[in-house]
Amino acid sequence: MKRILVSTLAALSLLAAAGCTTTEKRAGTGAVVGAGTGALVAAATGSGSRGVATGALIGGAAGALIGAATTPGQCRYRDAYGRIYEAAC
Repeated sequence: MKRILVSTLAALSLLAAAGCTTTEKRAGTGAVVGAGTGALVAAATGSGSRGVATGALIGGAAGALIGAATTPGQCRYRDAYGRIYEAAC
């Protein structure tokens, strides 16, 4: 049962990420990497479960901000046929 739940959540998150812009994808990736790093650092320093959760929360927030801030200048445009595309600003 647990595997089905985890697989379903993973599939839903992949579907949600498919429609993201470059900035949103970089922010999401930064959040995941930051949360993992924050949790590992907190666990390595001997923090309890509350400290690990706090480290993951702070790391995730910092990673999301850094990921969004380091996105190259990409803008979304619409052509004459209504198609949306990304290009340098």
